[in-house]
Amino acid sequence: MANIIHITDKDNVVVAVTPIAEGTPVDVDGKGTTVTAMQDIPQGHKMAVKDIAKGSQIIKYGYSIGHAIEDIQAGQWVHTHNMKTNLSGEVEYTYHPDFEELPKREPAVFNGFLRKDGKAGVRNEIWIIPTVGCVNDIAKKLVADNQDLVTGSVEGLYAFTHPFGCSQTGNDHATTRKLLASLVRHPNAGAVLVLSLGCENLTHEQFLNELGDYDPERVKFLTCQDVEDEFQAGRELLKECAAFAGQFKRQPLTADKLVIGLKCGASDGLSGLTANPTVGRFSDLLVSQGGTTILTEVPEMFGAEGMLMHRCRSKEVFDKAVKMLNGFKDYFLSHHEVVYDNPSPGNKQGGITTLEDKSCGCVQKGGTAPISDVIWYGGQAVTKGLNMLYGPGNDLVSSTAMTAAGANLILFTTGRGTPFGAPAPTVKIASNTQIAEKKKNWIDFNAGTVATGESLDSAGQRLFDYVLEVASGKQTNTEKNGYREISIFKDGVVL
Repeated sequence: MANIIHITDKDNVVVAVTPIAEGTPVDVDGKGTTVTAMQDIPQGHKMAVKDIAKGSQIIKYGYSIGHAIEDIQAGQWVHTHNMKTNLSGEVEYTYHPDFEELPKREPAVFNGFLRKDGKAGVRNEIWIIPTVGCVNDIAKKLVADNQDLVTGSVEGLYAFTHPFGCSQTGNDHATTRKLLASLVRHPNAGAVLVLSLGCENLTHEQFLNELGDYDPERVKFLTCQDVEDEFQAGRELLKECAAFAGQFKRQPLTADKLVIGLKCGASDGLSGLTANPTVGRFSDLLVSQGGTTILTEVPEMFGAEGMLMHRCRSKEVFDKAVKMLNGFKDYFLSHHEVVYDNPSPGNKQGGITTLEDKSCGCVQKGGTAPISDVIWYGGQAVTKGLNMLYGPGNDLVSSTAMTAAGANLILFTTGRGTPFGAPAPTVKIASNTQIAEKKKNWIDFNAGTVATGESLDSAGQRLFDYVLEVASGKQTNTEKNGYREISIFKDGVVL
């Protein structure tokens, strides 16, 4: 018998955990109901277990993920050649609250850095934040030349370069300013050097206004055009940063102080069945202990709104969620792009057919907790519990946005593997054991064991325990490899 997952009794397709050869009998329900594969079914792909008439719905996760464009027989492969999306433009949503509060749990303990504002850091680093791309190489050289300051409890010195901060107007200018200011406030940074050129249109005065109240011992500023030797001046300021950050030591803190970003990328057909719901179990565990999680990738909520919208804790939060979803659809349409598409060749190759298919798997990362709030791009999480964040599906852009929102670390599920890292420690979680074994220098945690019998509750608890280790100082592979970068959302002209 083939190894498959039949997610719910409503589903008229199953997912191949391992490749299914033509002629192989498939046990659909564990009770002897079998369907014979009429074609080879690749790993992660769907096979019909009932006859599906042309125009009928393809059901997976208990939800429609599209419709058949031809008659499909039980045992046939179901993919882009015989099904399509049901989705089109904007949707009118009605609020029908349907959620249950999670049981309260005593918060676990990790060893982190308690900041003066009461927030927790899981790293104690010095960050250099350029306000304009013109000073990127200066920032890089300051990092290279001052590694001797990484000593004691100071765990790293990093620069987060980008091409913006000048020749931008309107919303893009505001977005860059807001995103960079949020990064400056991040609790994983024990101290920050804000590096400017001096003639950019993101002026020092604008940045100070965006930043608001700050601790002058923690945040230093250098405008390169104002000094004779920016490297000497930069070193003196970085020495002050190191002295301030070096005062912080790891101490026992409770998990309710943790803020964790939830992300997926380079997904496959098993991502929504193993890694993403494992992250969902983790999210519920953390939220039940008073912690905070952040779910983004708005385009990958399209088609799965039914799994999210009615979990909004209030009508106010629901209205913000509607504005977020339809606002992102307007963004697509304003650029004359198709709203409901799954453009990723890797996703399709891995078995994800339509956007509904992708979205229903993607939102599994949010678990079952009520949705506490919606955060706009560049903003910060201020409400405990599960939050939704306005941001695209793009891995670097959305991970940067989650970091700026205050995520201490990011849980990133993948079925095909991806090496990048955000400014916050980025935990790579494999949806299948093959990629976990093949890319051991990328993957930190294997959730592929769920496909071969481990319960989601067990995998979720195992992931929770691992997160506490990372929060207490255990390095992720992205950190070991030195992979850290940011990418800022833009939507306008460059002057």
